[in-house]
Amino acid sequence: MQIKIEHAAGSYEVTIERGCLGRASELMNLERKCLIVTDEGVPQDYVSLVAAQCKEPLTISIKEGESSKSMANLEMLLSTMLGAGFTRGDAVIAIGGGMAGDLGGFAAATYMRGIDFYNIPTTLLSQADSSIGGKTAVNLGGAKNPVGAFWQPKAVLIDTSVLESLPKDQIAGGMAEIIKSAMIADAELFEYIENNDEWDNEELLTRSLLVKKRVVEADERESGLRKILNYGHTIGHGVEAVTGMLHGHAVALGMLAMCPDDLKVRLESVLIKAGLPTKVDCDKDAVYDAVLKDKKMKDGRISAAVVREIGSCEIVEMSPEEIRERIERL
Repeated sequence: MQIKIEHAAGSYEVTIERGCLGRASELMNLERKCLIVTDEGVPQDYVSLVAAQCKEPLTISIKEGESSKSMANLEMLLSTMLGAGFTRGDAVIAIGGGMAGDLGGFAAATYMRGIDFYNIPTTLLSQADSSIGGKTAVNLGGAKNPVGAFWQPKAVLIDTSVLESLPKDQIAGGMAEIIKSAMIADAELFEYIENNDEWDNEELLTRSLLVKKRVVEADERESGLRKILNYGHTIGHGVEAVTGMLHGHAVALGMLAMCPDDLKVRLESVLIKAGLPTKVDCDKDAVYDAVLKDKKMKDGRISAAVVREIGSCEIVEMSPEEIRERIERL
């Protein structure tokens, strides 16, 4: 399956196919210097398979976790490329989860004012969410993603066979983003998840990415419609920052805070089926403080995505007090 993503500067193909890592050189231009950015949790076999297809591969493996998405690591990647003589004709390839994609993508966006970037997400979360759309970023001062750029990949490879090596908690985290897509724009996808105990990964990913495709093509730089993709993230990012829980698990909780009680019952049932939490025990004041650092804050209000009916989402401007009330609901 291939999905074509259109953007202001052109387009790129997303390949969703079991075993497509073995065809990387057919789907990407690897006849040049390629900086492969990965993390220590990615099986070396995946990295070696791609590196073997590159003319001049240079691999950097970074410690797993959100803390690695730092300015220090960004500088390290840029210095490495400069020292290795990378030019504007060379490329960066990210192999791993969202951290590798965000960090590697931002390095590509800033080196020599922008070089080619290829994304090979290897977690269900990154495949379903950050694989497309062009958002790249690093963390700063305890805030998530305040420094970044929109930089579209040249191609995205989603090899569904890599999901077999993931632990259950990472699969669950990816399901959170797929459920989010269903909640905001695909009621049939929600019902598919709700009414079945087993799901086809390619079906889930294709339908989830088709939701994101429609949104990012209509609003590439998040000036309006694209904000609905933040459903669950406003409070979810705060919970993630305070508890250190996996991103998808925190987003699941954030979604519950942004829907009415009648939908909350159905959503809770689906989240439990997917292995996701529906409650959290943490410092509510700390979560509130973390949310107020969010880059979506403007003129003392936060633009929050709210679902009142499955398959439809709206953006609501909320005061800090209203956000606090939503946090209390968790």
